[in-house]
Amino acid sequence: MITHIVLFKLKDRSPESIATTVQVLRDMEGKIDELRHLEVGTDVLHSERSYDIGLITKFDSLEALQAYNVHPVHKKVIEHMTSVREASVSVDYES
Repeated sequence: MITHIVLFKLKDRSPESIATTVQVLRDMEGKIDELRHLEVGTDVLHSERSYDIGLITKFDSLEALQAYNVHPVHKKVIEHMTSVREASVSVDYES
């Protein structure tokens, strides 16, 4: 199994902007066959080093993760994230 984690810091950190982006991420659920697990959470500490949103996804293999990366639904999410994010970091590991 491959776990893919992404943290997002948004340009607009208002509750409305965060809620909209969380929904965009959650809307991938059930629409991408390779996506085995999807979890989206928002930061509760709001510290200086905090990111606003965390995304955890799981895939059966690296090939499945690569298929997800080019899937049309995910590409639409990337478009949204590119327009709203200030920064992001990610990690992918075998689990």
